[in-house]
Amino acid sequence: MPTGVFLFPSPNATNVVDDVIDKARAAYDVGVRQIWLAQQLAQDAIGLAGHIGAAVPGLGVGTSVVPINPRHPLLIASQAQTAQAAAHGNFSLGLGLGAHAVETEAFGQAWPNTVQRLREHLTVLRSILDDGAVDFHGEEVSAVSIWPVTVAGGTPIPVYVAAMGPKALQVTGELADGTMPYLAGPRTLKEFIVPTITAAAEQAGRPAPRIIAAAPALVLDDVDAARAVSDQKLAFYETIPSYRKVLAREGVQSATELAAIGSTEAVVERMRDYLDAGATDVVLNPLRTEPGDLEALWEVARNIDAT
Repeated sequence: MPTGVFLFPSPNATNVVDDVIDKARAAYDVGVRQIWLAQQLAQDAIGLAGHIGAAVPGLGVGTSVVPINPRHPLLIASQAQTAQAAAHGNFSLGLGLGAHAVETEAFGQAWPNTVQRLREHLTVLRSILDDGAVDFHGEEVSAVSIWPVTVAGGTPIPVYVAAMGPKALQVTGELADGTMPYLAGPRTLKEFIVPTITAAAEQAGRPAPRIIAAAPALVLDDVDAARAVSDQKLAFYETIPSYRKVLAREGVQSATELAAIGSTEAVVERMRDYLDAGATDVVLNPLRTEPGDLEALWEVARNIDAT
């Protein structure tokens, strides 16, 4: 999988789908071969991925990430297979465990037993994607395929999880194709994430997992200005317990210390640190989207892939 770049719609776009397709096509034209879409309360990431995959043949497109709550895995499987058919095999499904504080504010409730829900959610998805049917009754999720749940052209689908804790990595190694950690630095990757998920996959008899490390990035020669942007953009993550644990494991005080910022060469070298630590793939998450910012990251992606 080539170096990926997140794409976000322009805030002043007159049509979100047209806007993101235009960006994706421009990225592909300059050599980017993988883009990722974040799930938001407005546009739907899986739906957008299908549109992009159909409009830009050959471009890898994935979600990073779609929270499993409050979505039922039967519906996720239906959406994902439809997107894969539209993308002709170039779609990847990235899932997240969600954050209780966000869920409570957005939906009026949070879902407990996070790791158990992840295990059951992935069990249902694995059954549908591998066998084309499901009959599962768990503690948190139940699913029965009372009619066909397969979409012609909709499989196979790589499934990744934004897992960073030990229990989530264990489940992900057993049932998914890899993990998509964000703000997990080189030390955390090398000493914890890579060995934990790799051992879980080996014990389950699954292939070696992909470790798709995403990092905030900004190409800007004024490093102090870049750090100021990063501090402002990443402050939210420092309030979420799972990310605070990752920062503590990495031995850093702020999320900005994990960002790839500075000149093109500096950003490339920072992302190579992630690869050297055991990431199989890296993804650039733009800290800013002013004119020229995305194009600069596309150049970084090309440079990484060329080495």
